[in-house]
Amino acid sequence: MALDQSNRYCDFSLNEDELIANGKHVLCTYRMSPKPGYNYDATAAHIAGESSTGTNVEVCTTDDFTLGIDALVYYTDENTYGPQDGLMKIAYPMELFDRNMLDGRMMLSQFTSLVVGNNQGMGDIVGLRLLDFYIPRKAIELFDGPSYTLSDMWRTLGRPVVDGGFVVGTIVKPKLGLRPEPFARAAYDFWLGGDFIKNDEPQGNQTFCPMNQVIPLVADSMRRAQDETGDTKIFSANITADDPAEIIARGEYILETFGENATHIAFLVDGFVSGPSGVTTVRRNFPNQFLHYHRAGHGAVTSEINPRGYPAFVHTKLARLMGSSGIHTGTMSFGKMEGDAKDRMMAFMLQDDAADGPFYHQEWYGMNPTCPIISGGMNALRIPGFFKNLGHSNVILTAGGGAYGHVDGPAAGARSLRQAEQCWREGAEPVEFAKSHQEFARAFESFSEDADQLFPGWREQLGKA
Repeated sequence: MALDQSNRYCDFSLNEDELIANGKHVLCTYRMSPKPGYNYDATAAHIAGESSTGTNVEVCTTDDFTLGIDALVYYTDENTYGPQDGLMKIAYPMELFDRNMLDGRMMLSQFTSLVVGNNQGMGDIVGLRLLDFYIPRKAIELFDGPSYTLSDMWRTLGRPVVDGGFVVGTIVKPKLGLRPEPFARAAYDFWLGGDFIKNDEPQGNQTFCPMNQVIPLVADSMRRAQDETGDTKIFSANITADDPAEIIARGEYILETFGENATHIAFLVDGFVSGPSGVTTVRRNFPNQFLHYHRAGHGAVTSEINPRGYPAFVHTKLARLMGSSGIHTGTMSFGKMEGDAKDRMMAFMLQDDAADGPFYHQEWYGMNPTCPIISGGMNALRIPGFFKNLGHSNVILTAGGGAYGHVDGPAAGARSLRQAEQCWREGAEPVEFAKSHQEFARAFESFSEDADQLFPGWREQLGKA
């Protein structure tokens, strides 16, 4: 049994509204289940101690200052979800959080090491999941936040910088296996109908498709597609690497190669696997590029079946603090990825200056927004329902199969996605809308299993019985 320090690390007299008004604490809400036989409040206190000033025994080095920066449990309900499966809330004094030596700003690495660090591996818990957190204004002001936003991308695309609308994008498929010429040709074919192409997360500098061969060809594809369509095109290049020097070298090479179209480049970084160091390297060295946060691997922590870790909502909120211009948010149950329609809460927290989370209302005090990037099994038939649930279309979509799986090719696939958003915007009935929009109509044939599920009877109505 751990030492019961609830008399030190619990203070149930603290009032949450007063804590928020005072602005001196980061607040965290956890779902926590202690092991059988362990007291709930004592286990909560152990977690607060482990993630701040505590040890497993009383130590002689503790002084009055140390006692003054204890993390404190201020609320528990041990039966919220079932017996011994409840909620606890902890207030972390701002003094606990690290500052950069170079510029005095806060960092995500040490922040998460406190609130989801060693406490995840403690022996007296069955589950510990960070469900939401609140950041006070003085902390918001110390994080980088995004430098380049969706509004900047809309400006590059020649659109209004407010409500500039749907950015139609894709991922070149297959995600691995294309050599330089086929990859560049696939990019050109999509750009004839769409706006935005990203590398998939494992694409980088494979021996069969080295950067110094494929990037010049993609730059040429962009120039030709722009000349042919008269529209600006965007390429999101994966520059993820273990070494910050390698990240910077890849980024500089790509910008140099694209030359006059360097402003049309976004940089993708695998933010979950490379961590805050990878994201911040891109954020600070390339502040004038869209920072595209891919979250590959996040499900190991965020999956709802996991009793520890944190949900995707928390992950995306952390990404905004870090400075991502856009982050993959899944498809809110409308595609192939795990999710729920309620995940639209993530989009509001990323894009709005004030938004409600599951437990805390968060003010962002003017921090730039992060754009939701919708990806994972989407096609034109799923788009109207998705936007009806979300309520707006100011997002980037990256539909791989939804473009390259279209029977008339990727340019037609891109047009079908754009028409699907138009269908939602006009409030039209999709099958009826398809009768006058060829590419959208052909999406019913391209993705017939989805069509049968979403729009029974479509074959007869479109004359494809």
